[in-house]
Amino acid sequence: MATAIPSPAFSRASAGFAVLVLLAAASWVRGAEAFEIGPNDTDRLPRGKEADGVIGDFVLRNDLVELTVSHDAPLRRANMSTFYGTNGITPGCLYDLGLRGATNDQIVIFAPLGQQGSVSYVRVDSDGHDGTAVVETVVSAANNNGLAKRHAYHLRDGIQGVLILSTARNESTGIRTNKLDDRWTRFASTGQVDDIVWADAEDPADRAGYAYAWLPGPDRVHRGEEVVIQPGDEIEVARFLAVGRSPAEAAGVVAAQLGPTGWLRGHVHDTAGVPVGSARIRIPWGEGSVPAYPDPEGRFAIRLPVGQFPLETSDLGRPSVTNTVTIQAGTTQELEITLEPAAAIAFDISDEAGHSLPCKAQFIGINGTPSPDLGPKLRAHGCADQYHSERGAFRVQIPPGNYRIVVTRGPEYSHLSREVTLPAGQTLSMTGVLRRIVDTTGWISCDYHNHSTQSGDNTCGTADRLINLAAEHIEFAPTTEHNRLFDWMPLIEQLGLAPFLMTVKGLELTGSGQHMNSFPFEPVPFSQDNGAPVWNRDPRITALTLRRWQGEEPLRWVQLNHPDLAEDFNDRDRDGQPDGGFAGLERMVDALETQNYVNNDILAEAPFKILRGAGGKETVRPLWEFTWLQLLNRGVKLWATAVADAHAVHGNGVGGWRVYLPSSTDDPARVDWRENVRYAHAGRSVLTTGPFLEVRCEDGTLPGGTTRQPGPFGLRVRVQCTDWLDIDRIQILINGRQRPDLNFTRTNHPAFFRDGVVKFDQVIPIRLSEDSHIIVVAMGEHSTLKTGFGSSDQASLHPCAYNNPIFVDVDGNGFVPNGDLLGWPLITGKLDPESVRKQLADAGLSPESARRSQQQTPTNPGP
Repeated sequence: MATAIPSPAFSRASAGFAVLVLLAAASWVRGAEAFEIGPNDTDRLPRGKEADGVIGDFVLRNDLVELTVSHDAPLRRANMSTFYGTNGITPGCLYDLGLRGATNDQIVIFAPLGQQGSVSYVRVDSDGHDGTAVVETVVSAANNNGLAKRHAYHLRDGIQGVLILSTARNESTGIRTNKLDDRWTRFASTGQVDDIVWADAEDPADRAGYAYAWLPGPDRVHRGEEVVIQPGDEIEVARFLAVGRSPAEAAGVVAAQLGPTGWLRGHVHDTAGVPVGSARIRIPWGEGSVPAYPDPEGRFAIRLPVGQFPLETSDLGRPSVTNTVTIQAGTTQELEITLEPAAAIAFDISDEAGHSLPCKAQFIGINGTPSPDLGPKLRAHGCADQYHSERGAFRVQIPPGNYRIVVTRGPEYSHLSREVTLPAGQTLSMTGVLRRIVDTTGWISCDYHNHSTQSGDNTCGTADRLINLAAEHIEFAPTTEHNRLFDWMPLIEQLGLAPFLMTVKGLELTGSGQHMNSFPFEPVPFSQDNGAPVWNRDPRITALTLRRWQGEEPLRWVQLNHPDLAEDFNDRDRDGQPDGGFAGLERMVDALETQNYVNNDILAEAPFKILRGAGGKETVRPLWEFTWLQLLNRGVKLWATAVADAHAVHGNGVGGWRVYLPSSTDDPARVDWRENVRYAHAGRSVLTTGPFLEVRCEDGTLPGGTTRQPGPFGLRVRVQCTDWLDIDRIQILINGRQRPDLNFTRTNHPAFFRDGVVKFDQVIPIRLSEDSHIIVVAMGEHSTLKTGFGSSDQASLHPCAYNNPIFVDVDGNGFVPNGDLLGWPLITGKLDPESVRKQLADAGLSPESARRSQQQTPTNPGP
């Protein structure tokens, strides 16, 4: 623990840092500037994937870089995740940093000394008229328990980074301790070379990197150190933060501020002289290493400290090469890097009419060849062993070897599967037609809940999310970023996906309790959260806020996301004692998610099951489907919906669960959100992992409808599946119960099932003794989605589809719910695995599935 050096005044200069001599000596022309953003000059804000500037923020820029410092405003934060909690606001922090005009900001936040919470003010301290532009953030001692802080962002021309000076002064009468460390986020890859910390963009293909180092100064303190500051003393630290086209370029800029460096200029190309812009150059440096990336022409230029560096250059589908360079101070080393030709697969995928299609390709290693790693799971163009494309013509480099290549476009199209042997240095062609073999005329495939980097809790590129949606054949997907109003449509059009995908502007309103999705809204650009409302712990207040935000909208949709049904409807304080939950909530929302991501428990026979996690730790998983059935029986008429809630592309991506809704058009470009929501409000949706289920009474009543049936009647059930899906069971639920006489399997009713696209098409006679709601479940109990999803998480799902209930009035007195809780009380909080395991065992159910074996009769089969 260090002790601060006494200082008589709160420093506003920084002459104690040797780095300023370097800054002053740099060649520059007057041009660095600092200014506040007003309503009429938002075009001067830095842009990029993670750009978060709003009106009122401050911009510093010189001839090389531009950055945003957040202003002091209520609730100011870069996005939902920076940082969580009531004190998560971050005024006065660096939000954006990029090369001037590159529109490639990839940093969410740099918080000097972990700056978080309210500040006294943020202002321009120097507009740059004297050659140095400065924005300062000040936290007064009165507002910070006696410890005053100042962070000053300094910028001059000719410098590819920003100097950040932080001063902490103890104005109290007691000793203060402070841990000296900075916070920055979010990056997939970080490292350290010598004293320089670096970070790579979440997607290396974005070609952006950052690096910073603490600079030597008079107080002789180090990053991460805890210091003691005596009353009246102050401590000052400085760090230099640089941006580049790669982490190595940024680290080299920082290294030049710390000591002598030389230049390495290189050109990466293949044996025919064709540039290789996709290469990665690993540079060993001290005890670590740092990556460099060439530009599209294969060229790169970086500074390196004096020494010898064995560089390793690699590119997917080619052998790597090593070149050793020696760097001398003040000199330039030129390097030509030659790689062998790449092995690759070139695709040309179309529909029956010859039109190019968005699609997904899987590369599965066989006969001893491992499956390739094409890149991070959050991107479309190369995620793990898959590639999602916005068009049917694309090329993917992979190592030579033996592969099974599978091409799909969601559950309505056929698939292609071919085994290939890819020689080194060659490109093989894969041409094929994906046929739309499932007839969904009059229906649209929808997913009401997905995310991209705008949400803050993930860094999946927005373009990557949209390509993922189109490749998995989602046709309507509202824009539902966390706590930020946004519109995906401009980017849909830019990607050429308008013929395939429609959206409507909305959001997911999020906090430490119940989340809700809602639309439509109108974003307010360059305002905090684009004008989104603020979440409330009481879900009824959140729901009412959404209902009335930006004025009344009769068709506004509000749904409960991954709901806490115990808290919402039975145990508000989660103390294990029923108290009715949040009374009246069901009248304020339209639907709840019974299916989110990879759960699949519609045929469970209890409200919970046991999950075993890493290390064998057991947790209780409430089963939304079962509780939803109980609520229906109690008269809580909320529609079920199914979503991906995707935050990545591979793994937690799109395509597992979705809903089908009726539509007057089969052209996604002409989908009207109003019509779509009218059908959703009416409960017309069918939830599915792929099978296309159609259910109607013989009088034409569809899901969500009510019919008068005093006697036996016919229920038409039809199921189609594409060539990589199958079902083997139809179970009709009557008031949530699995009647044995309405359980049809390929084993007990083989004549009912087929092997073509139409798997099941029967009129089932239904006999009821009381008012009942009817749900048909189509299930592939002996198959999964493995063919269509491969190594992604959705592969473990079973083919499954079920409808929202059809309500049958038997006695003509209107539909009356029967109140049946299906043999279990409504779920409460405080569920422990041991007691749940015992309850399930006592009921004769598997703790891991909450089901009996298929040979046993379901519990309480009902009338």
